[in-house]
Amino acid sequence: MPNFPRVRGDKVRVLAVASALSAVLLTACAAGTGTGTGAADSADASASGQATTVAPADNADAPLVLTTFTVLADMAGNVAGDDLRVESITKIGSEIHGYEPTPGDIRGAQDADLILDNGLGLEAWFAKFVESVDAPHVVVSADVDPIDIAGDAYAGKPNPHAWMSPTDAQLYVDQMVDAFSTLDPDNAADYERRGEDYKTQIADVAAGLDAALAGIPESQRALVTCEGAFSYLTRDAGLDEVYLWPVNAEQQATPQQIAAAIEYVNDNDVPAVFCESTVSDKAMRQVVDATDAEFGGTLYVDSLSDDTGPVPTYLDLLRHDVELIVEGLAGGVAASDAGETS
Repeated sequence: MPNFPRVRGDKVRVLAVASALSAVLLTACAAGTGTGTGAADSADASASGQATTVAPADNADAPLVLTTFTVLADMAGNVAGDDLRVESITKIGSEIHGYEPTPGDIRGAQDADLILDNGLGLEAWFAKFVESVDAPHVVVSADVDPIDIAGDAYAGKPNPHAWMSPTDAQLYVDQMVDAFSTLDPDNAADYERRGEDYKTQIADVAAGLDAALAGIPESQRALVTCEGAFSYLTRDAGLDEVYLWPVNAEQQATPQQIAAAIEYVNDNDVPAVFCESTVSDKAMRQVVDATDAEFGGTLYVDSLSDDTGPVPTYLDLLRHDVELIVEGLAGGVAASDAGETS
């Protein structure tokens, strides 16, 4: 067993924007090498309590790397290639914050050579989980400059969703390269090469973000979601962030939170609001019913989809979310233009 440090971590206009965004992001995603897990495979894994395999190695004897959720598993798979077996402890669609590990999760982790966790307080269950597992773990957000949660009971605690920033995601990749090189030094050069290639693909997504948002006026540059999971992305994109609850550990919006969101949407003429795939959008639908905003769609943050869904890879997740956000906010631009010409 390698000697790892056992650290823990606490917006011409709408069509032009959409076309430019799709061209940039589809190019980036087409180059991705990570593979999602099919629906049948996911169901079988969930039923058996086994980890979801996201990036299998051809070599069944390759070292086993576990990650705490599917997004990390796909990222890790791009760095690992066929030199390591990468599996996610949690399954596709799982709500990561309050996940409860199964006995099967713990049994499966006994064979792990390395575990990767996000840190920043994301996996509330992880500290207890690793007490039962004799494997080193690495916090992939270790070099991220955290953004603190601004309100409610979580005020002052770090927002854990740093992977939603394409810039910070590259820091995750660096941690994976280092960890894999320590675990398997014979293939260190390959991990370094794959890591650099993957960071270039992620950087291409980041490059398309500013161009995609350029046509949206400042007054409409607001992202309203169920969970406050987009602080890092909104920082990068120059968007205001508004949410119902700060982290999905709550999953229930209070009347005050809903009323505050309604007031913000009305006062700022926000054209579209969103919710995440791992929680109910019922509360956000109340905001839609009480305002002129449309429901812009479902964003992905804490989990990938299966192969038949919209986000089987992390790069697909970034592309999907950015396209949906731009389309929703650009709808306000189109409405404004229509008003000016009527």
